[in-house]
Amino acid sequence: QVQLVESGGGLVQAGGSLRLSCAAAGRTFSSYGMGWFRQAPGKEREFVAGIAWNAGSTYYADSVKGRFTISRDNAKNTVYLQMNSLKPEETAVYYCAAAGGYSGNYFNPKWYDYWGQGTQVTVSS
Repeated sequence: QVQLVESGGGLVQAGGSLRLSCAAAGRTFSSYGMGWFRQAPGKEREFVAGIAWNAGSTYYADSVKGRFTISRDNAKNTVYLQMNSLKPEETAVYYCAAAGGYSGNYFNPKWYDYWGQGTQVTVSS
């Protein structure tokens, strides 16, 4: 069982930056693949970024490549999402998720076993 708590959301102007954190409770955090997703009102949840259990591989949606960076600190049971050059259309609730396999489809929300409650990111124009 893994419990996930996101933080770091807020209001930022277009072009600004935010750093999201996701703290995990559970002794096996280091064995989980982690992902960030977002969901805007009236839209489906979409993949943003993913990172393998050992940070050996990272994955990004095309729309965020070069602007967002996912990282993890297994000693702190935390995964991060650094978001730069934010756009108004990226306003959404951002969720972190954990998958209990060493390999899988990071882009597919169905692969993940645990989800946080989400943190709101609002980008003003």
